[in-house]
Parts: sequence; structure tokens; C-alpha cells
Amino acid sequence: MIVLMSAVAYASHQGHHEHHHQPLQLYKFGYEIKDHHGPQHRHEHGDGYGNVQGSYDFSDHRGIHRQVQYVADHHGFRAKVKTNEPGTANQDPAHVHIHSNTHHASHHDGHHHGHHHQDHHHHGHHHQEHPSSWSPPSGTCTCISRTTSS
Repeated sequence: MIVLMSAVAYASHQGHHEHHHQPLQLYKFGYEIKDHHGPQHRHEHGDGYGNVQGSYDFSDHRGIHRQVQYVADHHGFRAKVKTNEPGTANQDPAHVHIHSNTHHASHHDGHHHGHHHQDHHHHGHHHQEHPSSWSPPSGTCTCISRTTSS
């Protein structure tokens, strides 16, 4: 009788240690578009552990260009931005590296009208005197995300 109870206890104890492993959710996607608004592309891949790397860039018919390379992992979101968008400057807030060439932006008549306002207390919003007809594809983040280190 004691042997039978030990066998039942051993069998039920073994049943609690089953591990169900989920397959990694690897992914990779990308697209490239060339139309009357200008060329744009986006590429991204994830390793299944929550680590994501990607890039996107676009140019519009006025010569405005933005190129972004980003990483999101256990250290947070980090981006490197190269742009000639009006109102940007070489600043590196948080974990974002911005390389701005605003003086190289082309305009239709060769003259620059208006002014650029740089708000030192912005929270992801960007004021631009010359609105672009381009808008990012749905699901593309064009905001700057701040991360904190612990």
C-alpha cells in the first residue's frame, strides 16, 4: 500500500513540471513606395524576445528628407534621426541622436519665407511653417520617445 501511494504522488508531482514553450514570434517586414509625394520606405524586424530594429525614411517633392534608424529593447527606445526639416537643430535629447541639415533644404522659389519656432519644452509635437503633404504610413511612429535609465 505504501508503494502504491508513493507511485501516485510521484506521478502527480511529475505532471506539475510540464513546460509549454511558445515558439518565438520572429518577424520581418518592409516596403518601398515611389509616388508623386516622393520616395519612402520602412523596414523592421523583431527577434521574438521583445527586441526590435528598424528604419524608415522619406523625401518629399520640396527636398525635405528624414531618415530614422531605431532600436527598441530592454534599454528602451533609441533613434538616430538625419533630417533637413525646417525647425530642427543638432540636438540629442534623451536617447535620440538628431543630425539636421536644415540649411540644405530646397524651396520652390529659392527664397525662405516665414520663421521657425523652436519650443524647448515640446513633448513630441513639431511646429513647422511649411506643412508637408506627406504623412507617414499608418502605424509608423514619427514622434520622439524619451527613455529613462534605472
